Formats: sequence, C-alpha cells, structure tokens
Amino acid sequence: MRKVLFLLLLAHQGWAQPTAKSAQPTKPSIDSLSVYNRQLSPREMKQDLQLFLDIRKKTNSGLYRYRTQKQIDSIYKWAFREVRKPMPVLGFYKIILQLTDFEGSCHNYTEPQADLVRYFNQQRGFFPFALKYIEGNMIFNSKTAQIPVGSRVTSINGVSDKELMHSFYKYITTDGFTETGKLSGSVNKSYGLRYLYEYGIKDSFTIRFTAPGATMEQTATVPAVSLEERKANLVLRHSAPVDSVIDYNVQPKYSFKMKNPSTGLLNLRIFSMATGADDPAFPVYVAFLDSVFRVLDQNKIPNLIVDIRSNPGGSDPTFEQPMMYLTDSSFKENKLAYTIFGDGIAYEEYFWGVSTAVKMDSASKAAGKLFLKDYFPALQNGRNIQNIKYNPVYYPKQPGFKGKLYLLIDEEVASAASHLASLVKAYARNVTIVGVETVGGYYVHNGHMPLIYELPHSKIKTKFSIVYVEQDAPVKPDQPEGRGIIPHHTVWPSFSDFMQNRDTQMEYVLKLIAEKS
Repeated sequence: MRKVLFLLLLAHQGWAQPTAKSAQPTKPSIDSLSVYNRQLSPREMKQDLQLFLDIRKKTNSGLYRYRTQKQIDSIYKWAFREVRKPMPVLGFYKIILQLTDFEGSCHNYTEPQADLVRYFNQQRGFFPFALKYIEGNMIFNSKTAQIPVGSRVTSINGVSDKELMHSFYKYITTDGFTETGKLSGSVNKSYGLRYLYEYGIKDSFTIRFTAPGATMEQTATVPAVSLEERKANLVLRHSAPVDSVIDYNVQPKYSFKMKNPSTGLLNLRIFSMATGADDPAFPVYVAFLDSVFRVLDQNKIPNLIVDIRSNPGGSDPTFEQPMMYLTDSSFKENKLAYTIFGDGIAYEEYFWGVSTAVKMDSASKAAGKLFLKDYFPALQNGRNIQNIKYNPVYYPKQPGFKGKLYLLIDEEVASAASHLASLVKAYARNVTIVGVETVGGYYVHNGHMPLIYELPHSKIKTKFSIVYVEQDAPVKPDQPEGRGIIPHHTVWPSFSDFMQNRDTQMEYVLKLIAEKS
C-alpha cells in the first residue's frame, strides 16, 4: 500500500519523461523506424481516438475546467477529420499531444510506445549543442569553435527560430492558459527526443546564427551525435554554473545559508524529501525547518529569501510545512477536491498504471483501488468528494518569520511547488514575489493521483491526474483565472547576465533588499 501511495503521489511532480530508462522490451529481429513508426489505418486511429475521448470524459475531472464542452467537442471533430487517411504513429501522436495540451493541465503527459523511444535513443541523430531561451530568442549555449557562445540562432535546417519554438509548444503542458513554461521549454528542453519526434532523424544540422555584436548572419553545418555525446555536451554548456544553482538533480533537496548578515536563504529544490508524514525522512525535514526559523528569530534576521525556482513539486504534507512559519492565518491544502468516478478503474482493460516505465500488477492495482475508496468514499451527484481526514487544517507555527519575505519563482515551478507559491501569495506576511509566472495554477489544478492508459492500436500512453483540486487561494486582482502565480516583479534572465554567468533573479532580489534597508 505504501508503495502504491508513493507512486500515486508522484502525480504532483510531473516527473515522467521519455528517456532511455523507460520500459525496455525485447529488441525485435528487425530494428528499423518503419517497424515502430508503422502506418496506422483510419479505423485504428478512430478507435484509439474514440477510446481516448471516452476515458477522458469518464475519468478526467478537469476536462472542462478551462474549455467549454463546445470547445472540447470542436477540437475532437478536428482530430477525427485528421485521421481519415493512414498516417504513421508519430503523426497520430502529435494529434494526441494537441488534445492533451488543449485541456490545460501541467500533469498531462503523452508518450509513444517504449520500442519507438528506445529506437530513437539509440540513433546517432541528436542535435549536439545546448540552446537557451533568453529575451525571446534561441541563444547558443555551448562552447565551440564554430559558433560563439551567445549567438542568436535564427534557423536550424531551414526552419526559422520562431517556427521551431512554436512547433514544440504542444509537448509542454501547462495549467490553464499559462505560456511561460512553453516559451523557455521550447528552447531549453526540446532538442533531444522532441526534435526527433517532430523533425525526424538527421545526419547533420545547418545552423544559421548571428554572433554577439554582429549584424551579418553566418552558417555552420555540424554532424549529429549520439544521445550519450549530447548529454556530455550539455554538462559542459556555458550556463551550467548558474543553471546548477537551482537544479534539484545537483543540489540538496533543501538547504539554508545566510546570504549576508541581514538575509537568510532557504532553498527548496524539490518536495520529494519525504513521501508522506509516516516517512522517517519527514520529521528530519520538519526539524530542519524548525531550526532555520529559530535561527532567524534568535538573530532577528530582517530578510528571508525562499527560493523554489525549478521545483517540480512532490507530495503532501511537505510543501505545507514552511508555509506555517510564514503566515498568521490557518490554511488548508484545498477548499475542494474530488474525482468524477467511483472507486473502481474505468476502462480497466486499457489501464497501464501510474508510471509509464512499469505496468501495474494485479496486487498493486487491488491496493490502489482500496486507497481510492478510502480517499474518495462515495460518488454523489457526479462527484466523489475527498475524505476530510486527507485535508487537515494547518496552523501558524512559532517562531514565525516576521521580517520581509522574498519568494523566488520561475516558469518551471509546478504542482506542489506552485501550490506553495499560491499559499504564499494568499497568506504570507510582508511578501514580495520575484521571477517568472509559474507553470502551475494559482486557483486550481488537477493533481494528486495519475492514471495512465495505453491506446490499443498506436500503443501511445496517456497520463493525467484525476483529482480536481480547488486550492485555498482567495481571489486577487492580479491573478486572472487560468494563470500561474504571477510575481510582483517579473524578472527573466537577461542576455548580459547570461554572458557573464550571473543569476539575474537573485541579483534583482538582493538589490531590492539593499534598496529597502
């Protein structure tokens, strides 16, 4: 049960990614793209598409949160028109991507069959260099003799930078209508598998660019590389020293230090420091937070920076813990949470599990059903309301921080981390929020528990979270519906700071503190 609960809670993190660690089926005797990216017939695609829609209507409580039924019906009419002629799996995959992106949930995720992922990962067809989204442009982020660091890339293989960026938006799901995550993700995270899915396997890449300070465009043609070579190149990218500061793969999950004598810095990189309150790691984390706020109180530290940039989320009740030291108000994880089906699993024949890497076995499935029944006891009027024991009231803790609070956020902040940012904006004392609008929503999200289904003909896996969550977030005039947490000061990394490897957002906060002191 504990294992199942942990996997269910991973829905907060949106971790599933199409990597080489996905399920590794036996390699067939014929290993070619045509085997895995086979032509699907209109009949096969229509059946998969109808099943996809039926599953969504039956189990996805957030299907009509940001789109009306008329809008959902309209995009599905478009999808059914698109599948009137045979097309390869990847063509159909791109249609499914647009459907899932249209719903407006950062927990939505779609993946081709594992054999196709494995095949691509084994090819020498990867773009070799790092790119970075800076001031609306694709900026070259690798140290090479051919192309200077900081060059603006204007096209790759004849496709313009803006067209390239827009083509990757459908791969990057966000809550509501938020676009910030799509903007940077279309550059920073789209030149691995996404590029191969979208543009196919290439032997080489012709890059048009403008060097820093120049006006004339130049061209360089470079060979494609293996996935291993690409990964090695990314480690050596120009911006790695600054990027690593907020990378949960590099930094401790949580840490604290004094930035200067009057300013503390609490880093919360990812909320997976404990799987729940019964995890032995949880009291260690709670004790750490208590020690931090005691130090701040005893030394009368006037400023505290809480940095949650690039935090993808995690599980309850980790993200609520720091909030209790930052507010005079009690609060709850949510005002309302529900599913829209009973305690069974709809369309169980096509149910895969909660992780794309491993299909759920019968024992885990049975335990999961029991958990669902406990968490959502009874379906009434189309809603399975959350058991109140899973939505406790959190009260302020002492010693609370009474000084000036600065919350650092960016477009990678999602799920449990954006939920914390929502609570901070709603209830924290003396708070100033700096950075970029989060990918996770301020008012609502679909989260907590993922379900993954595999479509029978295309073998595409679709993941979405089944719990509609109305967060404890009072209406604010600067928080429109369907948006992430909007900072008081919007600050993107600047080109000059990128070139000098300075942390634009941290420097901005420190300057704010200095001006107010």
